[in-house]
Amino acid sequence: MTMLRTAAAGLALFLATACTAPTPPRGQVSTAAGTVCAPPQVTPGAETATTIDVIEQAYLCILGNYYSGTTLDARSLLAAGLVALTQELNRSGRDVPEATMPALTGDRRADWTAFETTYRKITDQVPGLRDRLAVVTLESIVAALGDNHARWTHDVKRPPDYYDGDGYGLGLKANVSGPQMDADPGAALPPLFVTTVQGGAAQAAGLRPGDVIESINGSAPFIDGKPTPAIAALYPQYPDARPVRLRLLRQTIGRRWTVTLKPGLYQRDLATLQLVRSKLLEDDIAYVRMTGFAPGSANRVLKAISRLRTGRTLSGVVLDLRGNGGGSPVEAIRLLSAFVHGKVTAYQCTVDGRCLTSWTDDTVELLNLPLAVLTDRGCASACEHFSSAVKDLRIGRLVGTRTAGVISGPARGYLLANNTLLSFPGRHHLGPDREVIDRIGVPPDHYVPLTPKDTAAGRDPALAKALTLLHT
Repeated sequence: MTMLRTAAAGLALFLATACTAPTPPRGQVSTAAGTVCAPPQVTPGAETATTIDVIEQAYLCILGNYYSGTTLDARSLLAAGLVALTQELNRSGRDVPEATMPALTGDRRADWTAFETTYRKITDQVPGLRDRLAVVTLESIVAALGDNHARWTHDVKRPPDYYDGDGYGLGLKANVSGPQMDADPGAALPPLFVTTVQGGAAQAAGLRPGDVIESINGSAPFIDGKPTPAIAALYPQYPDARPVRLRLLRQTIGRRWTVTLKPGLYQRDLATLQLVRSKLLEDDIAYVRMTGFAPGSANRVLKAISRLRTGRTLSGVVLDLRGNGGGSPVEAIRLLSAFVHGKVTAYQCTVDGRCLTSWTDDTVELLNLPLAVLTDRGCASACEHFSSAVKDLRIGRLVGTRTAGVISGPARGYLLANNTLLSFPGRHHLGPDREVIDRIGVPPDHYVPLTPKDTAAGRDPALAKALTLLHT
């Protein structure tokens, strides 16, 4: 979930979210170096160098605590690490005769010893690359899990003056988001177009919602209907990111032109920063937009509906979850509980099929109002927990497009010896009907995609459809 906070507050929020899980980890794993894989109790200190001992700690932490750690073929992790290491040697114009894959047998401890021996022989010959080789090796071991909730957080770079209200980037959002490109780029559909201009370079260059992006740095965003890596350049993360050249089409007037946008800090419209926004629509329908399931967000939604209800009889609720990147499953359950009681909202399961059941919180007062929920490919994680329960439990209608399919399971964070954070799920998420949502997403009851022309004209066909459903 993207939240604009100071770097320290952002890390604290990440730690709180990452450590939210239905059960404690299955056990702590001691490494040969004497360190322990355990959830952090305090905000970590300054990051130190990544070493082979840190890589070993992460390797054993995954095998001891990851969802499928007990059945995982650990050789796949070590192979991925060595592939990345040799590729980095090649990129650096160096190579080492000993940089070959040792024979692995499937014995986790023996395989690690063989890997470590080879790793040390390689890095001892290129001491100037040692730090970089360690980083790419561990990054690739984590990536080899293929899990959208598995991350290694290290060397977090933020602009030096990163305050509330400031954004960093080009100052725009497109219909294909940065998280979607990271998690499931294959689900992206052409054309690529601007959905929101937030400020910064995009605003200064006169971009508008609905502008079609025909090329990025000279590369097409889609080839044969499939997204290309060029789209990622729309969402730079670091303050030293390069300028981005866009070829644009404004369909309403047939204008084509090229602009170069330089990433930087910009002040966002404060209205767009609000976690929960609400208003009264025609026929006394409450509209609430929620951008994340942060702590306390469910109560804020319910208070907003209560305020709109004062002095009138509401005829329904439209809950807009488009672009909601998720957050706390506890908040998702609490919000669901305002619409139904006594129901299962999800299952969190181990690799051998033992599941914990997530139930509604029946202390939450029922609203007793018809519900329509707006979803899109930006609705991920806890947002999909909520959306799948709405659909399976038939407590409302989903309108828009399929959700992100980024809900492998609640992640738990583990502090490594160099003060970096490794996080991954100990259990995997299933919907109320025990269906897999991860990588698939939740399909809407009514498919209503957004188009460039709708965006340029300020039309919202999904909201219009939701109002029609609530009226009938």
